[in-house]
Amino acid sequence: MSKHTAAYDFLIVGGGIFGIYAALYLAERGQRIALVEREAVLLKKASIVNQARLHSGYHYPRSVATAIMSDENKARFTADHQPFINSTFEKYYAIDRFGSLTDASQFERFCDYIGIPCKRVLDHPLFNYHRMEALYATEEHSFDPILIAQYYETKVKANDSVDLIMTSTVAEAQAENDNWKIRLQHLTDNSHSTIRATQVINATYAGSNAINRLFGVRDINLQHEISEMVFVTSPQVKQLGLTVMDGQFGSIMPYGLSDVLSLSSVAYTHHKVSYNNLPTFDCQDQNPDCHPDLLSICNHCPARPPSNYRKMISQICQYFSEEVRFDYFFSMFTVKSKLKASYIDDGRPTEISILNENPRFYCIFAGKVNSIYEIEKVVSF
Repeated sequence: MSKHTAAYDFLIVGGGIFGIYAALYLAERGQRIALVEREAVLLKKASIVNQARLHSGYHYPRSVATAIMSDENKARFTADHQPFINSTFEKYYAIDRFGSLTDASQFERFCDYIGIPCKRVLDHPLFNYHRMEALYATEEHSFDPILIAQYYETKVKANDSVDLIMTSTVAEAQAENDNWKIRLQHLTDNSHSTIRATQVINATYAGSNAINRLFGVRDINLQHEISEMVFVTSPQVKQLGLTVMDGQFGSIMPYGLSDVLSLSSVAYTHHKVSYNNLPTFDCQDQNPDCHPDLLSICNHCPARPPSNYRKMISQICQYFSEEVRFDYFFSMFTVKSKLKASYIDDGRPTEISILNENPRFYCIFAGKVNSIYEIEKVVSF
């Protein structure tokens, strides 16, 4: 894009899956879009650094609202992304015998209440029943984040109604004559350009409050965690997943259509926590390219935390029989964010707020990929 003032119907800040889906949805309805992304590549942060779980609701026995929303969007997301869905593996949920916040009878009542299948498994050769109060066969799939990222990147680059403005960020914004006037900073040469937009969508996830402040709207109350997703292989466990409920436990499952398993742990995945509304970490002192109002990619950062993969593998092995072995492959790191209110029930609601009316400013905050459609219920043009 040439660096002159251009007018758009929407400016979308953030080139993750939520920002790209919103851009495509609006472009298909005749809107002209500027999509601004800080990095030189799209979909390289939280969009791919996740466990690739296509949530059916099981994960949230203490947050029925999150569970129901997950299950509502699952069918549509699966239909729209069928080539990238792994629905062939066996998925189990287990209740830990010690210290779980949800017991077996509560989990069964929860599944019955929201109408998701849950069948007690009394014997399975791959699992260690001494550590489990109960084991359940469930129906939960995974999606392939890498293939979906490639799919959306191709779609948005081919759409003539979307101008991609890469390695750029918002430097300044102000309301002017029912529009937003935005000064962009282009990070490769430190130059600037100005655009105008009738409406703005903030889809930066961990960077939400930094962008909100530039537009003079309120913060959303967030906390942030530098998180590690571990990837392993196993000769015994290939097309099988296990999630141990409900507390400081772990989960392992196929990472989409790949040959590796994604492994996460409530106790060990999150290395550092920031309770500031902006993601503020001590490691940023060692990396001048990353600071609270402009995060860089953790995977490439020399200051990222040492891996917890040994602890995570040791934890998940407790729930499998002695013959099962997991071999470490690699790790990915990113900043994960959540609403501060989530600590009450571990819920992960999708929150799309209208933070300014005229001109309109939206902030999307969501952590579950199958809730990309929620923007359709809120946005108007």
